[in-house]
Amino acid sequence: MADKSAKWEQNINGEYYVDHQCIACDACCVEAPDFFFMNDDDGHAYVAKQPKTESEKEECENALEACPVAAIGNDGLKD
Repeated sequence: MADKSAKWEQNINGEYYVDHQCIACDACCVEAPDFFFMNDDDGHAYVAKQPKTESEKEECENALEACPVAAIGNDGLKD
């Protein structure tokens, strides 16, 4: 389970985030490419945009479920 106290600073504020457990596998970027981006320099993903519609949230939930190390959380601060 992701830890919001260990999320990357690059995450935009909101419900979804990526924490320090990320192994840069790209699963989240494949599942929700409009919301998750890869920091190639540091080797981790981050949330660049928060979902607003139900279908966007579904994409982010698919990314959360696809994460092999549970580095994505959905209990962050809501905008």
